[in-house]
Amino acid sequence: MNDLDVLCIGHASFDLVFSVSRHPAADEKTFADSMISCGGGPAANAAVCVARLGLKAAFCGYLGNDVYAEKHLQDFQAEQVNSSFVVRGEYPTPLSVVLAKPDGKRSLVNYKAETKALPADSVDLIDCQPKVVLFDGHEPDISLSFLKHNPKALSILDGGSVHHGSLALIDKVEYLVCSEKFAKQYAGDENLALSKMAELAPIVVITLGERGLIWKRGLENGKMTVPPVSPVDSTGAGDAFHGALAAALALKYDWLDALRFASAAGAYCCTRLGARPGLPNRLQIQNILNNWQ
Repeated sequence: MNDLDVLCIGHASFDLVFSVSRHPAADEKTFADSMISCGGGPAANAAVCVARLGLKAAFCGYLGNDVYAEKHLQDFQAEQVNSSFVVRGEYPTPLSVVLAKPDGKRSLVNYKAETKALPADSVDLIDCQPKVVLFDGHEPDISLSFLKHNPKALSILDGGSVHHGSLALIDKVEYLVCSEKFAKQYAGDENLALSKMAELAPIVVITLGERGLIWKRGLENGKMTVPPVSPVDSTGAGDAFHGALAAALALKYDWLDALRFASAAGAYCCTRLGARPGLPNRLQIQNILNNWQ
């Protein structure tokens, strides 16, 4: 498969997102103002984002044999995401419950039961040669196997948090793009993390939520603010950022233009309830860019 723009390898879940007026206290019953259910997961959302931006995307990861998996596959089909690298099994599809607060912040509980990372030989990616491959670290064996057979692939790690999978890939990708949470877990401070991680990966980006981002590329480094938006729910903002960055790199955008494009995607996502509904198309990103001075 040589016509693929972006392959996303990692986690798929099904999200139940509740909009609440405030975080419930201990032993308190509260009522949601609204609720949506949709597919989720960092790599899965990134694949959908790439497809909405008009590129050819595929997702590789695990789904169970349950109603949540069927709904997710229906979403992939509707979004024109190639799901031929999805592995089905007896373990449940991971499920996430998200509480979205009025300030745009969110709390998330993910349930994976006994679902484990897939072995390297569970899917055949030998003939898959995308322009860009994005990993979220949740399928480390498949990811490492892919890199072994495609050492020159343009690769991105979505580092959401420090765990076995992300640490296995941190020094094997070209673009290490991680969250503030990852940076603080890794080094205690984002600036120290930027310096330390730049010794492992050629290009490092640390996203800082409403504070923007910092980056280092070889001898160059910089920072970038975020577009001004009225936040509704930050769920999926990082997924939108990573998906849009992968798309921009596949399209060979200049570096700063790629960062602006990805930042606009993440900002747009914050204006919608739920990750999947907030993944933008090109027009929505362009509208954000037009209003960003």
